[in-house]
Amino acid sequence: MDIMKKTRRLGLGLVLGLSLGGMGATAPAADYEIDPAHSFIEFRIKHLGYSWLYGRFNRFSGGFSHDPADPSANRISVSIDPASVDTNHAERDKHLRNPDFLDVEKYPDAGFESTKYTGDAESGTLDGMLTLHGVTKPISLELRKIGEGKDPWGGYRAGFIGTVTLTRGDFGISYNLGPASETMELELGIEGIRK
Repeated sequence: MDIMKKTRRLGLGLVLGLSLGGMGATAPAADYEIDPAHSFIEFRIKHLGYSWLYGRFNRFSGGFSHDPADPSANRISVSIDPASVDTNHAERDKHLRNPDFLDVEKYPDAGFESTKYTGDAESGTLDGMLTLHGVTKPISLELRKIGEGKDPWGGYRAGFIGTVTLTRGDFGISYNLGPASETMELELGIEGIRK
């Protein structure tokens, strides 16, 4: 008899938990402005095949739309200042800004504009167009929601992380770094504040 009561309580708890969890997942569709203080656009590329070299872009802006009830409506637009590249080494960063790599004087703008999202409210694939080094190409980011909810200042936030592996040559960046460095990994860790 005690086992039956415990089973009923457990079942009721699961039903209530799932119901409340479902309520939390039905936040309204909204537009968000990217919070650059809590967002990151980072990359890593192999150095001679022996280790990873990490870097980031310090200046970027944009926004996204997030609709948990209709994830296919999710969109993002990010503008990136390639001159803000930062690998924690001033001479290397200077080289990355010159024509061998990003050529920031000739190509002062970079960015990503999504075109389609396939998945659910928690994870999926975000397709879009990446512009880098004056070349615009389609890419697919593997996207995952980190979380969403109220912040301590009366606002509402949502955060996502997206990753993709790029081939440098596809964007006209063909400076020889050795065969281990033909590809690089790009990661967007985005937190937005609901408008």
